[in-house]
Amino acid sequence: MKTILKMLFVSSALLVFAACKNETATGTSVESSTKSDVQTKNQGQAFIEDDESEPNLLQIAIGSPDHTTLVAAVQAAGLENSLVNAGPLMVFAPTNAAFDALPPGTVEELLKPENKEKLAYILKNHVTPGNYSKDFLKKFKKVGQASGEDAAVEVKGEDVYVGGAKILASVPAGNGIVHVVDKVILPAN
Repeated sequence: MKTILKMLFVSSALLVFAACKNETATGTSVESSTKSDVQTKNQGQAFIEDDESEPNLLQIAIGSPDHTTLVAAVQAAGLENSLVNAGPLMVFAPTNAAFDALPPGTVEELLKPENKEKLAYILKNHVTPGNYSKDFLKKFKKVGQASGEDAAVEVKGEDVYVGGAKILASVPAGNGIVHVVDKVILPAN
């Protein structure tokens, strides 16, 4: 008898739970699917909220009003998670003015979904392993880029150029360093 009562109780609880669940799902089905789509798209380390750690490379770029074009390009290429990896990484971050100096229509063309791979390849020319200051980079002749290519390092007085782009400033990050540069570093190929 006790077994039958337990089964009835569990069955009743499941029915009540299922009814509540159906009622909620019916009222928010559009919202749930939209939320699900966003959650599927925004997965990985780049989308974890953390207000306590030192900002990572991506957070620094997002927080900079001079790098909105770079952030849009990183998002269009789907490289957000790459910039929050443990590193250490150096990112040579072109300013908005550097992107504006490209031929008219170039940025808009690269941001199109069909050019995602090409954009990602160009952006990988701005990332290299390591966490070296501008002064330490003066000792290098070249740096290997995430794209597989090498960028020449040139020293002109106190200025350091990587792949032809002048380092304007440097910002330490939790997973490397952001070197702000005045030019987009285009691949040789």
